[in-house]
Amino acid sequence: MNVQAIKTERLSPGAPPLSEVLDKHLNDVAENSVIAVTSKIVAICEGRTVPISDKVNKKELVISEADYYLPSYLSKYDFTFTITHNTLIPLAGIDESNGDGHYVLWPAEPQSSANEIRAYLKKRFGLKNVGVIITDSTARPLHYGTEGVGIGYSGFAPSNDYVGKPDLFGRPMQVSVSNILDALASAAVAVMGEGTEQTPLALLTDLPFVEFQDREPNPKELSQFFISHMDDDLFEPFLKNPKWEKGDRQK
Repeated sequence: MNVQAIKTERLSPGAPPLSEVLDKHLNDVAENSVIAVTSKIVAICEGRTVPISDKVNKKELVISEADYYLPSYLSKYDFTFTITHNTLIPLAGIDESNGDGHYVLWPAEPQSSANEIRAYLKKRFGLKNVGVIITDSTARPLHYGTEGVGIGYSGFAPSNDYVGKPDLFGRPMQVSVSNILDALASAAVAVMGEGTEQTPLALLTDLPFVEFQDREPNPKELSQFFISHMDDDLFEPFLKNPKWEKGDRQK
């Protein structure tokens, strides 16, 4: 696998449409490539920003963007933990860094944004197979620091299922499913960086383990990857124990 970060101009609220940014900085995209785009520049180009001021309560803004949330007083760091778009993430993904005095929200519909970017790249470069990932950073419990996560994808299978296949000694595997989407997102985010690198795009190539699809993911595939019910999640005992409150997206 090869991951190449792509530098852009500094993008602030009021930036041009994302298609113009891609036109300017993506000179060539080959078949069977994946383009990673940070959620931040997608949101900025979609106008999903709120000026920071005394009139804006950040905690209320987080709740307005969340499906479910845990009140910040439960956190020693005063963080509001949320579930939004079937992703467990602090602060509903809202960020102040590199926002030029604005709160930067997530794209309103990350999956739709990923589909639209893929359709645009297919048409522009005349491609059959190209993948797109909308990335953000999050923290893994009991591990310090952040890593990449995919909040929307298009053009490839997000996982590789090994269930029923034999291991090296012929024993059928029972639960092994490889999370391709978040693995690619983590690789891209590691190369793109988290600070002043100014590289919100990444081109991933040489991906023999990725199963490309000449279409958008269908609702069944999305529901099988993004787990919408806590009861169905491996970490159900941890997810259901807190008393989640409904955010405004659920109301």
